[in-house]
Amino acid sequence: MTATTVALEKIIEAAKLGRHKSICFVTGVPGAGKTLAGLNIATTRARDHADEHAVFLSGNGPLVDVLREALARDESKRHDCPKSDANRRVSTFIQNIHHFRDQSLRDLKPPVEKVVVFDEAQRAWTREQASKFMKTKKQIPDFAMSEPEFLISVMDRHDGWCVIVCLIGGGQEINTGEAGLSEWVTSIHEKFPVWKVFVSDRIEDSDYLTEEAKQTLKAVAPQTETDLHLSVSMRSFRAEALSDFVGNIVDNRPDLAKKAYLTIAERYPIYLTRNLADAKSWLRSRARGSERLGLLASSGAHRLRPEGIHIKAKIDPAVWFLNDRADVRSSYYCEEVATEFDVQGLELDWTAVCWDADFRYAGGQWESYDFKGTRWQRVRAQGAKDFLRNAYRVIMTRAR
Repeated sequence: MTATTVALEKIIEAAKLGRHKSICFVTGVPGAGKTLAGLNIATTRARDHADEHAVFLSGNGPLVDVLREALARDESKRHDCPKSDANRRVSTFIQNIHHFRDQSLRDLKPPVEKVVVFDEAQRAWTREQASKFMKTKKQIPDFAMSEPEFLISVMDRHDGWCVIVCLIGGGQEINTGEAGLSEWVTSIHEKFPVWKVFVSDRIEDSDYLTEEAKQTLKAVAPQTETDLHLSVSMRSFRAEALSDFVGNIVDNRPDLAKKAYLTIAERYPIYLTRNLADAKSWLRSRARGSERLGLLASSGAHRLRPEGIHIKAKIDPAVWFLNDRADVRSSYYCEEVATEFDVQGLELDWTAVCWDADFRYAGGQWESYDFKGTRWQRVRAQGAKDFLRNAYRVIMTRAR
């Protein structure tokens, strides 16, 4: 973490002194703390270099809500100031990426921010998804850029220097129209060739780039920085091994899944039950002190409703993740369930994954289904299958 922070600081200072534009791609193993690394840069630059107006941007709405609320509560308590004042201070350097985008659409001048950190940059939208959204939601009929291209173009408005830091997670695209890292690389190659590009030495792993995108990356002649890869998980060894176990399950590698399970079986308890009351009781018996527990399900788990699990009843992420056992809306009560969209980038100590028939194993392989009307319908589009597989990858790896 320290090495990555130092590497990013050096790149920012070099851009500042040389008055050039740079973009960095930070990769990392699951649980390595990419979000924390981004927050470190944003808060440090905002504190020590106020003229840069560094900002942390994320399209993950629940993550932004939880981060802002947690930091505002802490600041209010630490400095004995009104919560509203703390909220205003925190919101200056942690923003929803869509608010930044909308502001940049209204105002065509260079943004005040010189250092921008994009969390989960692989989830930025493709040109098709961005164009569709702009046309239907913003009444902009001729928008013809992907989200990565637009966001780089906004920072490119600066006459002098600026730096973009992209935090990249592999195999985590869970929604239609998410472009992945490839779209960032293509945008730089085709539209912004003067930008200096810095990448980790793991950027060409299959989790991050397609074969075609690897060739495009070579064409932009990036500078490789080993320290831009976070190679050590901040999770416990057990939770890190869980990622391997889950990955092998959802990718249908049962032999490797068995092998991974044996490394955690004695110290990372995983139980299977068809009784929801038993699952809740087990969670409560395990959690100690301030350890959090909660129910998770995929956003397609529509037929868990007879069990009292309503995935359409949206949670308030800040309340669900942060409020104490006395609040019936908190995760502790196990009455409200969070989906992959609520928990990506966040964790609990103990979880119950409520598994529905949308992702089922039959004939030696995984099959994907979507509940429409009154019955399950087979999903055949590969992209939709990938999103569902990644949804289960996310909810199965949220427990510390």
